[in-house]
Amino acid sequence: MSLETKPSRRVWRRIATAAAVAGAMSLAAAANAGECPAAERRPDGSGQKPGATAPKDVTDKVIATTELGKERVALNDRLFRARRLDIKPGGIVPWHSHDNRPAMIYIVKGTVTEYANTCAVPIVHKAGEISPERLGTSHWWKNTGNETAVLISVDIFQVEDKANEKAM
Repeated sequence: MSLETKPSRRVWRRIATAAAVAGAMSLAAAANAGECPAAERRPDGSGQKPGATAPKDVTDKVIATTELGKERVALNDRLFRARRLDIKPGGIVPWHSHDNRPAMIYIVKGTVTEYANTCAVPIVHKAGEISPERLGTSHWWKNTGNETAVLISVDIFQVEDKANEKAM
């Protein structure tokens, strides 16, 4: 005679609950990766001070644009732009502002460190992370890793702003 014991519904509920909690915690950790720690945030802009003013060992290639004045949103003199940035080890994307140019940066490969006026400490970004850049953000980036970092930048760019046409 064989006796098989099946786990009770209560046990299965506990296992499912534990799995859900563990999953939620891992998603929360991933969402916070590459962000300024809450205690170090400086919304008044008193975080990192202006840094490098010239690019170093970085290539910036526009890979697509859309003229937003011709789209339903009708943002005249604005481009929706995607760029690829390759930053060699030690390379620098110089200090720039996002007050007039919101962007999202996706780190495809490598490690880069951001020095932002909105954070009291440097922020390390790794492959797979996204960094939102919005009103009030001024910063510079440095490749602190041992391999070329590859970033995809998508922004809303003001065409008439010739002074910042190559702004990172």
